[in-house]
Amino acid sequence: MDRRSIPVEQLHRGMYVIELDRPWLGTPFLFQGFPITDDEQIKALKKLCKHVYIDAEREWSSSGRASGAPAAFLPGPVVYADTAPVEKELVVAKEIYAVFAKTVETCLNLLRTTGELDVRPLESAVRNMSDSIKRNPNAMMLLIRIQEKGGYEINRAVDTSVLMITFGRFLQYSTERLELLGLSGLLLDIGKARVPDAILRKPGLLTPEEYELARGHVMHSLDLIRKTSGLPAGLEEIVLQHHERQDGSGYPLKLQAPDISIDGAMAALVDSFSALTSARPYAEQLS
Repeated sequence: MDRRSIPVEQLHRGMYVIELDRPWLGTPFLFQGFPITDDEQIKALKKLCKHVYIDAEREWSSSGRASGAPAAFLPGPVVYADTAPVEKELVVAKEIYAVFAKTVETCLNLLRTTGELDVRPLESAVRNMSDSIKRNPNAMMLLIRIQEKGGYEINRAVDTSVLMITFGRFLQYSTERLELLGLSGLLLDIGKARVPDAILRKPGLLTPEEYELARGHVMHSLDLIRKTSGLPAGLEEIVLQHHERQDGSGYPLKLQAPDISIDGAMAALVDSFSALTSARPYAEQLS
């Protein structure tokens, strides 16, 4: 990292802001660290700050490439702009969220009853969710923090899907890829339907044997997905890799950084963040 302090008057598109001269809380910036992609961001920074810190190594050239950055880490081609104010989108997002959560609940109940996964309603729900997040991601991010949730599994599936789409929007991915990320977020833990409830809801530490059964949910998820026709390419890989870790300490394949896809790494981050900030049977949620 090449950390530099610069006056806000010298900001231009392509710079990567990593720190402000004030706390992030209370600013309109959803993420702590972002590339400057439009003039509105510069105007907001000039209004809030006198200087900011940038990472010069991550500055984008006119070709859209960052010096020294591997191609896989480059942002996508779509620059999203908020097309609806958060207070207006919140009204629409509430309805979309409610339908989304109900659809997830129905599909999970059907899976437990029949053992079959019907993704057609989920794909439609993800499409509507993605459209809302493209218009303004802050509305849906607010909802996943304040809504009354319908159970841990539904809570986690919806949270993870919203976070995956929002992450993808931040990285400027295409609509098609946002929908893939959203669907993968819903299905990361679908295999837990085959893990005994006594293990999933155990309030204390799992025994080594129970832990192995719990970890088996990844392969159960993969099996269910492979038995379901019509799913987009790339979904299997994301689900398979969402418990892999960059240092090779994850599971089930103990992959290391070079062998983990960008979408798989995103899923690992989002899944961990969602778990830590949710109330779990064995641990309190974190802020």
